[in-house]
Amino acid sequence: MSKDETQSTVKSAMKMMGAHVINAVDELKDDHIREVIDHILSARKIFVIGAGRSGLVGRAFAMRLMHLGLHVFVVGETITPAVEKGDLLVVISGSGETQSVVDLAKVGKHLGAKMISITSNPKSKAARHADVLIVLGKRVKADEMDYLERQVRGTHRSLAPLGTLFEITSMVFLDGIIATLMEITKKRERDLKLRHATLE
Repeated sequence: MSKDETQSTVKSAMKMMGAHVINAVDELKDDHIREVIDHILSARKIFVIGAGRSGLVGRAFAMRLMHLGLHVFVVGETITPAVEKGDLLVVISGSGETQSVVDLAKVGKHLGAKMISITSNPKSKAARHADVLIVLGKRVKADEMDYLERQVRGTHRSLAPLGTLFEITSMVFLDGIIATLMEITKKRERDLKLRHATLE
C-alpha cells in the first residue's frame, strides 16, 4: 500500500465512522434520552456493566459520572458494593448477547435495580430485560450470537473491524449524556477537575 493509499484509507474510515454516529443521532428518541437522564439522577448507586471494548467505554462513562459526584461503580471490581433496590444498571453490549453481561444484568434486575441497556441489537437478551432501551445503529458485528464463537469466526464490515462502530457511537452517546448532566447540575469542567485522580 502506497503512502497516498494509506492516508486515503485512514480518512475514509474516519468519515465512515463519523457518518455512522450522525445516523445514530437521527434514530435516537428524545423520550428515551430523557429517561436515561432521569434514571441516572434518581439512582442511589449506578453500576456499569460491559465486557471487552464495550467495558472500556463503560469505564470511561463511569469515570465521568464520578467526576460529577455520583455514586458509580464498575461491576467486577473488588470494591464494588451490593446492588439494591433503587440502584441503576447501565449495560453496554453491542450484541446484547454476551453471556457474562446478560447474567450480571439478570442478577441485578432480580435484586431490584432498574436497567438501561445500550446495544445495537434490539432483539437481544440484554434488550429484553431493559427498563430503558437505547439502540445505537444497526448491528454490524458478526452474525453468530455466541460470544466465544464470534471471537474466532467473526466477520467484519470494511474499514470498521468487529464492534468498532458500536463502541465509538456508544462513547459519543454517553459523552452526550455527561454534557447534559453537566448542564442540569450546573457543573463546569473546573468542577469535574476537582474530583479527577491525583494519583496516576
